[in-house]
Amino acid sequence: IKISYKQGNKGVFIESNIHAREWVTSASATWIANELLTSNNSMIRDIAENVDWYILPVANPDGFVFTHTNNRMWRKTRMPSSAFCWGADPNRNFGHLWMTGGSSNNPCSDTYAGSGPFSEPETKALANFYLTIEKDIIAYVDFHSFSQLLMYPYGTNAGGRIDNEQEHIEIGKAMQKKLAERFGTKYQFGNIVTTIYVASGGSIDWIKGVPNTPFVFVYEMRDTGRYGFILPAKEIIPNAQETMDSLVEMVKQLR
Repeated sequence: IKISYKQGNKGVFIESNIHAREWVTSASATWIANELLTSNNSMIRDIAENVDWYILPVANPDGFVFTHTNNRMWRKTRMPSSAFCWGADPNRNFGHLWMTGGSSNNPCSDTYAGSGPFSEPETKALANFYLTIEKDIIAYVDFHSFSQLLMYPYGTNAGGRIDNEQEHIEIGKAMQKKLAERFGTKYQFGNIVTTIYVASGGSIDWIKGVPNTPFVFVYEMRDTGRYGFILPAKEIIPNAQETMDSLVEMVKQLR
């Protein structure tokens, strides 16, 4: 989805549901898209009309369908990866710092990185499309669940530190504060490696490392483990509202 009200805007790209079982991410992404189109809130109207929004609600469609038809906890893509196993972890399959930690070469593993970088059609398509618009994008936002974390690249120590880490910290802390304002939802904030774990080959590492998009943030949405991936539907809108609050704050800080 591209939402654009006028020419010349800088863009924000939202990637969602690259892990099939993380349903609240695509639910929140579509709620946010609807708000950008229909909200009368002046702050939302501002970011809707003065920023171009690119929203990929489901980055892993085959896996997402499989979570509805066969296995609610499926994570990966669905191409055969061996005689007995299917799929790769698309968030270990991107071609920057690939297989430098937190990934598996076992085709049956949930973190299988694929037979090579961009072996999965989903990751290859996303990267190829992104390269056609990357010059216009100021920030890339990646929605995951769960754990209530807000993070920035890299997901592996092999990449060193990003060149504008201090700016990420300043903006990210303001977003973290905003996430807590509406409902008191506490997010931890920091670098991926130190905040959650080593995870190489993620989209956010490629986005920062290759096209070098200025700002890249990753959300691990609600909750902290009570429901985990099976988040009750009643939490979708509150989750989306606090996320939208933080996106408004992100644009404010970017300016």
